Amino acid sequence: MKKRTKYILGITLTVIVLVAVGASFFMLNYSLTPSQNKGRNLSGSYTFMFKEYPYIKPWVDSLQNMKALRDTFIVNAEGVKLHAIYVKAAQHTQKTAVIVHGYTDDCVRMLMIGYLYHRNLNYNILLPDLQSHGLSEGRAIQMGWKDRLDVMRWMDVANSIFGGKTEMVVHGISMGAATTMMISGEQSAPYVKCFVEDCGYTSVWDEFEQELKSKFNLPSFPLMNATSMLCQLKYGWNFKEASSLKQVKKCRLPMFFIHGDADTYVPTRMVYPLYSAKPEPKAIWITRGVEHAVSYKTYPKEYTKKVGKFVGKYIK
Repeated sequence: MKKRTKYILGITLTVIVLVAVGASFFMLNYSLTPSQNKGRNLSGSYTFMFKEYPYIKPWVDSLQNMKALRDTFIVNAEGVKLHAIYVKAAQHTQKTAVIVHGYTDDCVRMLMIGYLYHRNLNYNILLPDLQSHGLSEGRAIQMGWKDRLDVMRWMDVANSIFGGKTEMVVHGISMGAATTMMISGEQSAPYVKCFVEDCGYTSVWDEFEQELKSKFNLPSFPLMNATSMLCQLKYGWNFKEASSLKQVKKCRLPMFFIHGDADTYVPTRMVYPLYSAKPEPKAIWITRGVEHAVSYKTYPKEYTKKVGKFVGKYIK
């Protein structure tokens, strides 16, 4: 009887382990190689952007006609080929913005923020495609963590392209905002003056945990733990180390926090510990009635004014 009980227990534990492993592979693929990120092209993104933000089309058309909207590529330390677009300011300036897109988006889908900086504020702009987005290569989405190192390379490229004596802001939305905050905890080059983060998450663990609950109604243990371990084995990082919260604690440069008060994808509650953890100088704007990543679309004039005023304190 005891042997039979042990046998059944062993079979049960084996099944549980196999289910957990299978589920962790599914979750990792679901999160970092999503189906909606396959087959997307920049041409489709231009069509999307011109529909969502029709006033940027004449600006983009003009840039393209003058061949002012240019592509550039680099290869990162792991041998991954990465893409970005850039535009020099209409009038010569050292003011430069590096603008970082969100999850499953691409550089083109951040052109509304490019418009803000280039058209409204006369900045040079560079917009990278993060790994496994747009025209950039990569085995999987890196959720901002490895991307922070890539974007720092792009910041150096932007500084070089735009004259070598730039004054730079890094501005990200959603996963791009998390990337921006993750960058902020690293040692900054002298040309970096400030950061703008719009609806970024506290950590990859926190974001995936709340998605697991909201979409599948599942607790974090043991699936999150197993998937994080699998991510470490497969991609070299885990969900807990990929923390915007830990990084902003180390940031001494100015940061502007923006978040919609109706955001459920990256819940609004995440912005408060981030803002609290960040040392001065800092500012925060909670946009009324706004869901995820649409603060600029909802309040374009106010967004432009507030961002311009904040960065204008540190970039002349």
